[in-house]
Amino acid sequence: MSIKIDNFVISEQSKTFIVAELSANHNQDRTIALETIKAAKVAGADAVKLQTYTADTLTLDCSQKDFLLNHDTLWDGETLYSLYQKAHTPWEWHAELMTYARSLDLVCFSSPFDISAVDFLEELSVPAYKIASAEITDLALIDYVARKRKTIILSTGMATLGDIELAVNVCRSAGNNDIMLLKCTSAYPTPLADVNLRTIPTLRATFGCEVGLSDHTKGDVAAGVAVALGARLVEKHLILDRALGGPDAEFSLDVDEFAQLVQTIRDTEKVLGRAEYVVTESMQRGRHFSRSLYISQDVKDGELITQHNVKSIRPGHGLHPKFLPRILGKKFRGSYAKGTPVSLAKVAGLDSDPSSIGADW
Repeated sequence: MSIKIDNFVISEQSKTFIVAELSANHNQDRTIALETIKAAKVAGADAVKLQTYTADTLTLDCSQKDFLLNHDTLWDGETLYSLYQKAHTPWEWHAELMTYARSLDLVCFSSPFDISAVDFLEELSVPAYKIASAEITDLALIDYVARKRKTIILSTGMATLGDIELAVNVCRSAGNNDIMLLKCTSAYPTPLADVNLRTIPTLRATFGCEVGLSDHTKGDVAAGVAVALGARLVEKHLILDRALGGPDAEFSLDVDEFAQLVQTIRDTEKVLGRAEYVVTESMQRGRHFSRSLYISQDVKDGELITQHNVKSIRPGHGLHPKFLPRILGKKFRGSYAKGTPVSLAKVAGLDSDPSSIGADW
């Protein structure tokens, strides 16, 4: 499996695609938005993601009970409309932000929240679309996005297994198989106990899609574990400084923390390595400390080989210990001092080619 976002191919063999989520962390200041994009590059991100909506495309300007936040969130006391007014990224900024990101060799894409946003983003030639967790049941939006024939990233933070299946099927029915699923928990911030990263390999196996992580935890431990479990994309909110405040500040990483997240992911990739049994140069040096067969006391030509004059000891420069049962009872070919490594050539009556000689182990 592999998918492509701009010039970046995401597959089991690729490095993890690290996305800095701008979200509301610009605080309605375009200069802060541009500086945050630059900080994403400095911190080591591969991409920046925007959100494309207005308060009017998401909800109603209404203060009735249903539109008040009082669900134990960071934003309790606000109306949905007031929250989205302060959190949205002005559409007139998008072209400049995307152009700037590309000038820094960052991929830039967005989450559209309605069809008008998709049409707008198509004019900006975005390379991919992300469907936010709350929109995974908006099948009309998913179908519309999928038909643009670009990679579609589905976040699953509010989804049942049935919701995910429906969304994936809508994409495939639209002729789009370039699908990535993001394991996500829609809690802000997410307690570590609620992340459930073991879902990552099961999502891949169930739906035959590449899988990533949209991470709202504090810190970087979830990201590192996700990569170890097969996540090929990690998305995390970035803020220049949490002291700026704003709707997403509490669960966003500052620049130094985001750089540490990138380092954790890259280090995780290094230690995962490849499934192989090649003896590396450092491992070969370590074999000095493995056991092998050595002559443990002075011996003469024709003397019988016994457990008293040949032992399996360190270092590892002599014959493999597996040959000990085969050489016991044979005779030495030549006289040797204590501390001489045993070789087949020193044993009378044996072929000098180890591959031609059996062993008991």
